[in-house]
Amino acid sequence: MRIPRIFTDSPLAVGGQCQLDDNAANHVGRVLRMQAGQALLLFNGDGHDYHATITEAGKKHVLVAVTEAAENETESPLRVVLAQTLSKGDRMDYAVQKAVEMGVSEIVPLTTERCDVKLKGDREDKRLRHWQQVAISAAEQCGRARVPDIQPVMTVQQWLEHARACDLRLVLHHRTERSLNTLEKPSSIALMIGPEGGLTAEEIALAEDNGFLPVALGPRVLRTETAPVAAIALCQWLWGDIGA
Repeated sequence: MRIPRIFTDSPLAVGGQCQLDDNAANHVGRVLRMQAGQALLLFNGDGHDYHATITEAGKKHVLVAVTEAAENETESPLRVVLAQTLSKGDRMDYAVQKAVEMGVSEIVPLTTERCDVKLKGDREDKRLRHWQQVAISAAEQCGRARVPDIQPVMTVQQWLEHARACDLRLVLHHRTERSLNTLEKPSSIALMIGPEGGLTAEEIALAEDNGFLPVALGPRVLRTETAPVAAIALCQWLWGDIGA
């Protein structure tokens, strides 16, 4: 039987006991219906995997004994910060999920001129919590020991300031002839993805004025939820750990 891999916000230490946080306990006790004596593989974002055995199990209360820790080596040496323009339905969920699987380090939900999703107040907080949970589930599934942070929604100008820490800044733009394989190897990338209707000429010009390079992934126009997956996969293949 496959050992469930679970993220928990709780501190973990070999030889100690740990009470799982509410989300993890609910998943283990109520969804998986696990019992005392069964094994878990836990991680809390510190870069390690922790082998543990359940000592007490209920629908809302799960206590585990941590028996072993191992360094998790699934993180890419390439840091990728993704700014993904908000989209309707489950397209944003898809972009977040697949970006995490591709090894993204951080995700910034972005609002642009042609963005047709508006989030404010409680609705924004609810969506951010939802996307963070999508990221957690994706990390559990793909074997990562670190969960990318979902940042608050940013405007284009806020994003351009946020991205200054990255040494290569890219904006996807299918009308340019520059491709990824013409660029020198970076240690960190800021990647800007537009909405279904594309970024405006003014937004692209503003990005260029702030050090962003327009790049194309090929001759076809990709959907807003497909573009980050393709771009991050190519970046990881060129400069990260895909195909290594």
